[in-house]
Amino acid sequence: MATSVRKLAELLGGESRGNVDSFIADGQSIEKATPSDIVFVGDEAYLAKLKEANAGAVLLNAELAALADQDVCPAHIIVDDPQGAFIQLLEHFRPQRAPAHSGISADAHVRPSARFGDDTVVYPGAYIGDNVVTGKNCTVHHGVSIGAGCQLGNDVALYPGVALYPEVIIGDRVIIHASAVVGADGFGYRFVDGRHEKIPHFGSVQIGNDVEIGASATIDRGMIGDTLIGDGTKIDNLVIVAHNCEIGRHNAIAAQVGFAGSSTSGDYVVCGGQAGIADHVNIGARCMLAASTSAHKDTIAGETYAGIPAERIKDAMKSIMSQKKIPELRRTVRDLKEQVARLTSRLEALSETDDGQTRSAA
Repeated sequence: MATSVRKLAELLGGESRGNVDSFIADGQSIEKATPSDIVFVGDEAYLAKLKEANAGAVLLNAELAALADQDVCPAHIIVDDPQGAFIQLLEHFRPQRAPAHSGISADAHVRPSARFGDDTVVYPGAYIGDNVVTGKNCTVHHGVSIGAGCQLGNDVALYPGVALYPEVIIGDRVIIHASAVVGADGFGYRFVDGRHEKIPHFGSVQIGNDVEIGASATIDRGMIGDTLIGDGTKIDNLVIVAHNCEIGRHNAIAAQVGFAGSSTSGDYVVCGGQAGIADHVNIGARCMLAASTSAHKDTIAGETYAGIPAERIKDAMKSIMSQKKIPELRRTVRDLKEQVARLTSRLEALSETDDGQTRSAA
């Protein structure tokens, strides 16, 4: 629904400038904005892009507004947190659909011993096992399977196809996206009499409060104790956290990262896409692993690492720069080999001449 810039500023508690009576119908990125869209600018780097944009209005803070040309956009809204305000406006322009179901669907398979908190919704086709307990305001979508003895806190959302193996414990305000698997056995075997013999896994998984787990991610159960995911940690799609891992609080783990068995991380760790952590390795608090980094030994808290194997970022950049010089080095070596060959040939010719002169004198 189109809304004037003046009304949007009132909604946000911000200050409007410029063409405040123009109407805005949606929020959009700077690159794709039209005159009916509003955009946001969070730093100086985007002020230059704003000059080339076609947006009808822009959200920015007072500091950036002082730097921006007033005619760079038809209307400005000054707020303390432009990105937060932009999200608020997206919620205004794009209201979410109301839930399709309420209560516990008769078409869900629910064991009689399961217990649900107030305002919990279970969609058709879900399976709820024996002695499952949920908190208040949980949402269990189509095709979710919750194994016996699982415990869910308040405001948990399980999207279609999520599988919780038995005895998984989940905190409050946890979101688990489609087809994620929590509590499967770890990849543990003994080699006995020429074959792989499965090691049973008697632990489970405990997930803290305010955790989000992406689509098709896998969190394996522990063999003896539990696999742990700390409060506030965000796990992207296609991540694997293997058995016995202990992930700290407020980690940010990008897609296709792998934590091997019994590896651990401190608080506020960041892992770029496809980073790999070897078994029994500890990633120190506030460490950052660049994309595709392979950590094969413990890392120092607060450091940034990159490369295969992982090195501190300064050392890794030196290695990368050295690798870029390899073609030039090969050419240099080839030229030197040719020069050595020519010099060797000339020395051999001089040696033969000297030998000939010696024989003639004799």
